[in-house]
Formats: sequence, C-alpha cells, structure tokens
Amino acid sequence: MKAERAEKRIKELIKILEDYDYAYYVLDEPKTSDSEYDQLFLELENLEKEFPLFLNPNSPTQRVRGMVLDKFTSLQHRTIKQGLDNVFGPDELRTWLERINREHGRVRYVAELKIDGLTIVCNYSEGLLQTAATRGDGVMGEDITFNVRTIRSVPLKLKEPLNLEVRGEAYMPIPAFQSLNAERQISGEAEFANPRNAAAGSLRQLDPQIAASRKLDAFFYSLEWTDAPDFNDHHSTLQRLQNLGFRVNPIKLVSADLDEIVEFCLYWQDQRLELPYEIDGLVVKVDDFALRDELGSTAKAPRWQAAYKFPVEEKETTLLSIDWTVGRTGVVTPTALLEPVQIAGTTVSRASLHNEDLIREKDLMLGDRVMVRKAGEIIPEVIKALAEHRDGNQEPFVMIEDCPVCETKLVKDDGEVAWRCPNLACPAQVAENIIHFASRGAMDIEGLGPKNVQLFLEHELIADVADLYDLTLEELIELPRFGEKSAQNIIAALEVSKTRSLARLIFGLGIRHVGQRLAATLADYFGDLEAITAAKEEELIQIDDVGPKVAHSIINYFSIEDNCKRVQRLKNHGLITTEEKKEIVGEQPFADLTFVVTGALQNYNRQGIKEAIENLGGKVSSSVSRKTDYVLVGDKPGSKADRAATLGVVIISEEEFEELKKGKKA
Repeated sequence: MKAERAEKRIKELIKILEDYDYAYYVLDEPKTSDSEYDQLFLELENLEKEFPLFLNPNSPTQRVRGMVLDKFTSLQHRTIKQGLDNVFGPDELRTWLERINREHGRVRYVAELKIDGLTIVCNYSEGLLQTAATRGDGVMGEDITFNVRTIRSVPLKLKEPLNLEVRGEAYMPIPAFQSLNAERQISGEAEFANPRNAAAGSLRQLDPQIAASRKLDAFFYSLEWTDAPDFNDHHSTLQRLQNLGFRVNPIKLVSADLDEIVEFCLYWQDQRLELPYEIDGLVVKVDDFALRDELGSTAKAPRWQAAYKFPVEEKETTLLSIDWTVGRTGVVTPTALLEPVQIAGTTVSRASLHNEDLIREKDLMLGDRVMVRKAGEIIPEVIKALAEHRDGNQEPFVMIEDCPVCETKLVKDDGEVAWRCPNLACPAQVAENIIHFASRGAMDIEGLGPKNVQLFLEHELIADVADLYDLTLEELIELPRFGEKSAQNIIAALEVSKTRSLARLIFGLGIRHVGQRLAATLADYFGDLEAITAAKEEELIQIDDVGPKVAHSIINYFSIEDNCKRVQRLKNHGLITTEEKKEIVGEQPFADLTFVVTGALQNYNRQGIKEAIENLGGKVSSSVSRKTDYVLVGDKPGSKADRAATLGVVIISEEEFEELKKGKKA
C-alpha cells in the first residue's frame, strides 16, 4: 500500500473506531459487533506499525478507550484502568505465551473467564465500601456507588479493616435477564437486547431502587491498589480477596504448562453455553506481581495479560421480509424473516429487530444481505445491513401504520419507542390476554394453553376471559380432537381457578405495568377488587412501587366499560375478589405505619415479625421509600438500611421495636 493511501485509511479507521467507542462506552448502545471492531482495530494497528510516520497519539490504539457522561458525578481512579490486548484463537495465544517465556523462562499464568458485563471499581477505607465507579476513560469514572451497593455479592464491610481498590465485573445472570424481559413484555416495555446491556442500563439508573430490583451479580478479579503488605502474586491475592468477602469466580486455572492453558481456553470456548452467565472470552495473566512490573504496559494495555477472544457466531444471509406480532398490551414487535442459515449449530430463520428506531438506525432494507449473530448466545439478532451488496432490487423499510391483525391505526405514547394497537378488541390482544389470564403465574388453569385458547376462539366459544367460565362440557366435547376426558379436565381446572387469590386475579387481568409483585401489593393494600376499581390517583401513588405512570394505567383500565363488566362477570362466576385480612384485636399502636425489615432478628423469623406488625395495625413493605415510617434492622442488614439513611427514614433496632410496641416513640 502506498503512503498516501495508507495515511487516508488510517484517518478513516480512527474516525470509525472513535464513533464506535462513543456509542459503546458512552451511550451503552453498541453499533457494531465485537468481531468487526476487533478486525478494524487490528487493521489500524498493522498500518500504524507499517507506516509509523502517520501514528497519531490520539489513535484508539494509543489511548485507553472510553469517556464519562455528565449525568453522574465523576470519580478519579487511584490507578489508570487500562484495557486489554486481544489474541484470537489458540495459535495467537500460544505465540503470546511463548514470547514471554523466551524472555523470562518458565512463567506461571492464571487463566480466568471474561465475564460479559460492566466493569466496576470499588474503593474501601478501613474495610468499608466508600465509592464504586465505572471504568470510564480509565482515569475518571462515573460514580455509581449507590447502585453498586444494591448488588448483594458486593461486600459493604470487609472481614479485615484494609484500604484497597478492587476491580470487578457486574453482570446480569441469564435467568435474571430472561425473567426481566418477560416482566417487561408483560408491562408492555421494550425488552433488553442482551444481559450486558441490561446490566449497564441497570447500573446507570438514577434511582437505586431500580438497580436493586434487577438481580445483578458481580465477580471480583483484580486488586488494583492497597497499602497492605504481602500481596505477591495473583492467584493467592484472589484467595485473599475471597477471604475478605469478595465474590471470586471459582473457574480458573493456575499453570505454567502452555498446553494446559490453551486446552483450558478451548474447553470453555466449547462449554460457555452451559454457564448461567455470559462470557466473551478468557483472560490470561502473568501470576507474579514482580514480573508484571518488569513487563510493564503500553499506552493501551498491560503487557502481562491478554484477552483470548472466541470466534464470533456470525453469518451472512438475506432479509426476506419483516413480520409484525401484537402482544397482550398491544405492542407491535418486528421480527426479521431470514433465508435460513446455520449459527451455533442451529438453523436461524427469524431474528429480533426490537423496534422501529433500531431498524432505521441500522438502515435495513427488504432484500438486503445482512449479518446475523446469536446475540449473547440467546436471541438471534440482525447486526447490520451489508450495503455494499445492494443491487437496486432492495425495498426501503416502511413502518406500518395499522395493526397487522385488526387494521386499527397504531399509536405511540410519549417517551416510548414502541408502537401499540389501541383496539382492546383486537383478536391478537384478546388471545394473548386470555393466554395470560390462564397462565401459571395468574389463574393457573391447567390444560388451557395457547393451542386450546386458539381453538376456543376459532369456534367462537369465547371472546373474553369471563367467557371461560361459561364453557360447558357439551360444548367442549363437540370440538375436534377433544375427548370427554379432556373436556372434563378443563371444566374441573376452571372450577379450581375460582379459588385463586385476589393477587393472582389482579395480575391475570393484564393491567399494563402491573406485574405479579405489584398485584400482590394492591391486593394487600385495598383488600377488595371493587376498591381498586374506584381508587383515585392520589390514593394509588401513596402505595409502594406505584408512581403516576402506573397509577394512570390502573385508572385507565377501570375507566373502560368493558373492563368493568369483565370484573363484574368474574365476580358473578364466584372468583375471589376480596382478600381476607386477620381481625386485629386490642390496641393498634402501629395503625397507619409502614415498616421495612432487613437483616436477621433474634426473636422473630420473617413471618413472625410480619404477623407481629400487622396484628398491631401496621403494614410490612418489601422496599424502602419516602412513604416508609420505620426500617427495622437486624444482624447483617442489606442495602435497605442504606436506602433508609439516604431518605432520612427512621432506623430502629429490635430493642427499639419492642419499645415501640408498647406505644413508646423510637
């Protein structure tokens, strides 16, 4: 390549990578795949080596990547948080290991899993957590202390009063990610694309309560600074960190055998889908700290460690068309219909497109050659269009204006990315609502799955959840492939469902933004479905976890005549619409008071303290808010005590609680 062309290409690559860095590190909205980024980065590195005259000190290869947003306070790290050099495949890994061994003899290494989450840097003073920050630009990070404190695997107090700075990875376990997306689907909210985005988004919430609800976890893997002696190598430091109270990943290898290290990396490359969390490679590190100091660092990364990157499961295929589905709350979701392609051992013919905004951002056209991957090893995802393959036969994407099922004009609420069908009689919504009503978390009607719901709808036996309780044995027996035994089982299951709790019924109604936990809270607070139907906004927002948005959703649901008729019909069919409350006998010193309990108590278990408070007229909540009157703290309290201190809520001990029971103020 000629010098003039090389200079131009270097400038192009720097601009492209800077744009990708901004999207990934600042906005947490990746615009490219890891493999494409790594290929461009490697191309830039090679050109800069070949043409050092054009080396730019501000090139992504010569600086630690990342910037800091202004929405959080900035914190300066004690030491610079550098990135990692990458090696691709076993041959490059072996070359990297052998190069160090040639200069320093037989070296011992530690190989660890590279968790795919968000880096957190935690500082402790005399054993107490003081601050937690993101990596940011390597020098300054965003202060996310209050969000990190909500992660249970992050110790608030160490077992020794040491001063230190540690580095770890906060992540969302796959089961928690799947559960969160299921809840968001029920609430009509946009789903997260992968666990990494979900973890990053959770830690960048301004309200720690949201982060606390997301079930994040963390592994710690590096001691960044300490004034304590006797930290000489990495593997013993990890053990020491574990002894101090940090969660350390038990999956690691300590070895000087290069074959064993390579085999370890290849093994987890093959077995990564069996893990309950996502990994995007392994990290191999020199174990001895003195040798690390001798090896030193480049401007970008330490020379004593490298990231072993997996081959990315990506394939090229054709975007044939876009299919639109309508969910229970009316949200329409686009799905790419693809020319079938094999990815990670499975045939992929459909892939997520998430929403209109992402389709436009990726500039997708029907008929495009596209790059598809199994995003996060979970959901097939269209990464980008391969615009260079366009031949003029592609069709531009046009957002649908009408519901694909009932042809009602779609609407979009302020501040939301999703388009919705507002027609409550839309057949797709009706079907999804009945399926939801019968689901295990709601009324749990055995045998009434999606297939039978569709069958009943097709034969016009039902058009609403209340119609289920009008079904007769004779009607069901007449259905194709529906025997007398199956019919009897359905009728019996419907009868059993009438005994389900008020909380289950509220959840089963499918009120937008009302999940299982909030349904239980509403049932406990009002005790009667009729009272909920008549509730005003000012009353609803007094309830924990209910803000104006949720209150409006509840009020709007019961302002619709058909919904009120449905509730009355269900009541007439004998479903439980009240919550039995224990009769409170005697004085009620806790009347109108709300308690939150955290930590282990000496004289009560969880049910016992709940009953003690309720018997005296009080209420027990699961989360701390400004509406909380007291937080009762036992041994080893969780983040609720910190939340109480932040909000100025009164914190009491078990002894003070006993005095409060006698009518004495805490």
